[in-house]
Amino acid sequence: MHKVSNIMTYFRKELGAIFRDREIVNWAYLSIDHFLGYNRADCIVYANECIDIEVVDKLKDVVDDLKSNKPIQYILGKTDFYGLQIVVNSDVLIPRPETEELVDWALEEDFNSALDIGTGSGCIAIALAKHSDAIISAIDISKYVLRLARENMMLNNVNINLIQQDIFENRSIDKVDLIISNPPYVLDSEKRYMQKNILDFEPHIALFVSDDDPLVFYKHIINMATESLFSGGRLFFEINEKFADKVISILEKAGFVDIELKKDINDKDRMVKGIWK
Repeated sequence: MHKVSNIMTYFRKELGAIFRDREIVNWAYLSIDHFLGYNRADCIVYANECIDIEVVDKLKDVVDDLKSNKPIQYILGKTDFYGLQIVVNSDVLIPRPETEELVDWALEEDFNSALDIGTGSGCIAIALAKHSDAIISAIDISKYVLRLARENMMLNNVNINLIQQDIFENRSIDKVDLIISNPPYVLDSEKRYMQKNILDFEPHIALFVSDDDPLVFYKHIINMATESLFSGGRLFFEINEKFADKVISILEKAGFVDIELKKDINDKDRMVKGIWK
């Protein structure tokens, strides 16, 4: 693997028996871009260019990590979300396309202020800040997570009010026009169906919730929203498709109106919006 043209061959040879070719090709190009700064067209132009031994070693490390099912986003330490570059590590979830759809939906609204609850990498808050003129705040329980969110905020040249807070402590929050959240919603009992790259590497605290009280975060955030939304304010959730009816019922009982359920690109009930009366 001493030339650019050898990189793809090496990835396919080492990973072909484990993963689908489309995944391997994508990982190889992401790695080439990360370490060499070459896009796919550049790989043709510079096919015969020699690679420094340091880069060769790093590419070999990438392949070794991929063999252990470690996600490429954690290996390279970054991912794309809503056209933005987001730094990620094992403290935060890897942003999903479904969450981009949630942001898309929220940005259809007119709002002057918004709060992202359980911000993680900050991807939702940063996307809202980048594509609106609103004042954006974001909450997370972990100071380590908020450090990463701050790094991403600075990387993407936006200003977000980052708040370390356990939402179950019931501290008061300034009122906003819009609240958005992608809380933990995968049941503990669903762990056995999860892929190893998710189960072994992504933070369980941000993914899983007890089967005994699967909507605990939704109930608490909805209660917070009744105190923290201006009249006519919007509440947006990403949800587990199994509990769409129950989330809607909780919203209705709390006094939210004009509740909408929206499917994601995979035709699953994935997002809910409610308007505070």
